[in-house]
Order: sequence, then C-alpha cells, then structure tokens
Amino acid sequence: MRRFAYSLLGLAFLIADSQALEAVGTLKSVDTGKGVVVVAANGRDRTLKVDPKLKVLDAKGEALADGLKAKELKEGTEVTVTVEFENNEAVLKSLQLGRKRGAPAAQPSGGKASVGFKPLTEMAATDRYKGEDGGLYGGGSNEPPAEHAATAKTLTTQIVPRDAEGRPAKDGRIALVSISMSNATQEFSTFKRIADADKDKSARVTIVDCAQGGQAMAEWVPADARPWTEAERRLKAAGVSNRQVQVAWIKLANKGPRGDLSEHGAKLRKDTRAVVANAKARFPNLRIAYLGSRIYGGYSSGPLNPEPYAYEGGFVVRGLIRDQIKGDIAREPLLLWGPYLWADGTTPRKSDGLVYERADLAADGTHPSDSGRRKVADQLLAFFKTDALAKTWFLGK
Repeated sequence: MRRFAYSLLGLAFLIADSQALEAVGTLKSVDTGKGVVVVAANGRDRTLKVDPKLKVLDAKGEALADGLKAKELKEGTEVTVTVEFENNEAVLKSLQLGRKRGAPAAQPSGGKASVGFKPLTEMAATDRYKGEDGGLYGGGSNEPPAEHAATAKTLTTQIVPRDAEGRPAKDGRIALVSISMSNATQEFSTFKRIADADKDKSARVTIVDCAQGGQAMAEWVPADARPWTEAERRLKAAGVSNRQVQVAWIKLANKGPRGDLSEHGAKLRKDTRAVVANAKARFPNLRIAYLGSRIYGGYSSGPLNPEPYAYEGGFVVRGLIRDQIKGDIAREPLLLWGPYLWADGTTPRKSDGLVYERADLAADGTHPSDSGRRKVADQLLAFFKTDALAKTWFLGK
C-alpha cells in the first residue's frame, strides 16, 4: 500500500488508498443526534458527517465500547480521523485516539511571507522586472489585443456539446480537462468537486482532472509519454471521448528550474509549446487552452519550484501567448490567460485582496494545503462563471 503526505480540508492527511484519507487533528465536539463530529487542525474547524458504520478506536486501535459516547472523547483530545468523500461530502469512517503511527504532523512555519514582487496584473507598462513590462498581455494590459480577442470569440462559438465522434449534439458533452503536475491536480480536483456541485454549471460540461503528480511540462513533451496514456484512461473512466475535449487548463511549471528567467523560462516555454501541440493532436476539437502559472512559492523549503521561479512562470505564460499572437504557434488551441493565481504571500493583491499564508501551503511549502487548493479552485470557478466568453459554454442555459 502506497502512503504519502497530502492535505485536505485544512488538515494534514496521509493517503492510505485511492479513497480513504487520514488526518491528525483536535476533537472539538461530537453531536450524536445530528451525526457529526467537528475536528480542528491548522487553525480551522471542519464538520465531518458520521458514517453509520463508524469505527471508534482507542490509542491501541481497539474498539471503544461506547463509540462516540465514550468518556475518552473530550474536547481538546488529539485524534486521527479517516475520511472519504461521498457525493462531495466528507464522511468520517474511523476515529482513533491519539496520533496514529505514520500520520503527518501539523504544518510547520517558516519561509518568507513576502518576496516583494508585484503581481503581473498590477505591473504597469512602465514597470520592469528583468526587462519585462507589466500586464497579462503586455504593455500594462490585462486584456488580449483586439484581433486575439476576436479569434477567441469565434472559436468559443464552436465549443458546443458534441457526441463521441465529435459531432455537435444537444445531448453531447463539452469536456474541460487539466494538464499539468501535482499542484494542478490537487487544485483542479478541488475545483471539479465544487463546480460539479454548483447549480449554475451546465449539465453538458464534464470536468476531467488529467493533471498528475510528478508530471510537469517536461514529462508531457513526448507525444507518447505516460501522462498522456493516463489522461486518456481518466477520460474513458469519465465516459468522455478525445473528440469531446474542447477546453483545457494548463498550469505551467517544471521541476527544479535553474538559472535566470531567460534560461529556465526558455525551457518552460519550449516544453509547453510541445505540450500544446500534443494536446491538439490528441484532442482534435480542442479550441481554447487557458494557461496559468503557479501560486506563491516563498514558503518553499526545497528546490522543486521556489521563488522567484513560481513568480517568473507568469512571464513565460505571457511569452507563449505573444508567440501565438505573432503567428509562431498554431491558432488552435487558442492560448489565453485563465485566472492569474500568484500573490506576494501575505501582501494583499490590490484587485481582490488575495493572500497566501503559511497555512495555505503543505509541509514542503510548495504544494497547496486544502485552504490553498480551495483558493485556486474558487478562482477557477469564478473565472469560468464570469469570463465573458467562458461563461457562454460553462453555464447552463
């Protein structure tokens, strides 16, 4: 059985299998009448629905005779909980007194709360970062130039429900997929969960998380690479064909980047161009690829993708879009910015007040915790629901 650290619901979890997740927290309350248990961890309370077959165990793993009514279950008691998601709801499967051996400790503090960079969206045309000006699309503008915007509008009208053969069909599907690495799958899977539960989302839109742990842009470059095989397996499991995939979210990053922006950025740019071409070859009806860069990396404790690389990924996204505008990349899929996710740690973004606190990142300071994933997921959902073009296919009629 594979076991590795993971964070969910604001708790530090340990995955025991593909469904169950273990976490250490502090017991806040037990309500047997309502069938809920409240557990606190990392400064947050989480209400967990009690499974009818809940196992309540002592510190040795033996059953407590009185179950949830056991006198040992006092407020403030450290517990290890096992949770599964059922119908988008966290269900408590077992509760054990104390810290189960192997369960992860609470998230540590450390890292930098700010690195002093301006979010790309706040940089003006006159601002400079290593020779780069501001704005998602350059020149201080956060909107695509007119011709690019017009092409986006034309291609968006072609994003319609399609049958398995790719033909327009009223009862068909519009598949929205993710392509990237571990951060992206953690964030996009959270987005999928809340989006699928959102009453405004079109029933014709099928969200499939194809991003995978350890599979950054470089790992997707070979056309026959393992991530593509796994992506197609997930599509098949979701009942979606390659010809129904019409929109993708691609989060740019490579593992262990080195050198200055001109060096690591050039590699990331080249790798992503290959990934986009591979995606179009596999998904012939792919019309739009929304690109994104990483969240704040100043808390990182290792070389996986710390600052300034996380920040500088935004300039790589912009460079790719500019390449397409100049005609250096095929028009389809059209490259556009999705939500811009980076903020300077605890310094609030001017547009929306977004911050990333230490608790928003997992123990390594690189991967998002549950709260960090939720921040990204909320931005994704808001984008697809409010963007003038995306909402035309994402929302129900």
